[in-house]
Parts: sequence; C-alpha cells; structure tokens
Amino acid sequence: MLIAMPGMGDPRFEQALVYICAHSEDGAMGLIVNKPTPEVRFNDLLSQLEIQPGPETRDIRIYYGGPVEAARGFVLHSADYASEGATMPVDTGVGLTATLDVLEELARGRGPKSSLLALGYAGWGPGQLEDEIGQNGWLTCSARDDLIFGRANEHKWTAALRSMGIDPLLLSGEAGHA
Repeated sequence: MLIAMPGMGDPRFEQALVYICAHSEDGAMGLIVNKPTPEVRFNDLLSQLEIQPGPETRDIRIYYGGPVEAARGFVLHSADYASEGATMPVDTGVGLTATLDVLEELARGRGPKSSLLALGYAGWGPGQLEDEIGQNGWLTCSARDDLIFGRANEHKWTAALRSMGIDPLLLSGEAGHA
C-alpha cells in the first residue's frame, strides 16, 4: 500500500491510501481505498447499468479510485469470489474484477464477502512511482484487510501510518538529505 505524504502537492491524493493492484517495469496501477464518493450510490449505479437490485442487495460503498478513467469501475474483493477469465488475483486473499458480472452478483446479495467498488484508478508510467517514492511523495506499508475493506475511511490513513510506528502528528512532508 502507498500512504500519501503531507505536502505531496496533488490534492486528489491528500491523505490517500492506495492499494497497488499491479506493478511491473511497464508502470503501476492502484486504487484509492479511503475516499468514498457519497454523491454516487450503489443502487443508482445499478440503475444506470440496468441491473435490477434484489432484496438482498447490500449497500456497497463507491470510492474515488483515482484520477485515471474516472467512469470505469473496478471491484476489489476478497478471494472467495472469482469470475472466470475476468478476475485478476492481486495478492493472497484479494482479487480485482472489472466486469459487470461481479456487480450483478453483488446486486443479488451474492458475490464476495468483502468488496470495494472504485470508479477510476491511480496509474503511473514506467519508473514514475519509484521516482515519487524517492522524492518523499509516498510511504509504503503492508496491506491489511481492515485498511482495504474497513468502513472507517476517515481513520485508514492514520492507521496505516501507525502500523509502521509513525505518529501522523510528527510526520513532515519535507525530505531530508544527509
């Protein structure tokens, strides 16, 4: 996971916690997991996609996943669900599906036990993320289910820092050089 440093300079990533879904020499892709979009409701999205919600439909929160392709949806979910040929395993216990079938399952009250629906994603070109980390734009920490799927979004950034033994009140956005 990436933890946005204070003073990053891009307001879209202020106090963002990004779960990295793919990283290679070609670049990186991740989803912001702590910025829900209260103006977009799951049932409204289902209606736009002409998916009929069932009586067991859960209220799935929709998140701002990042500034790239903001109209494209991604469901980050627990590994108890997989859509044949459409789910990309991200890590042990976590998958990513970007097809309508996962939304149809969620609308019927089925599908993954844990899920997060993100609109858009954060993307970096080759070497760009490494440069941003080197310039003190991001810290990295281990991903945990509570940081990914937990409901306390306003506390995820602080919890990620504390998981590394860092007091957020003492964190500076200025890089030091010896």
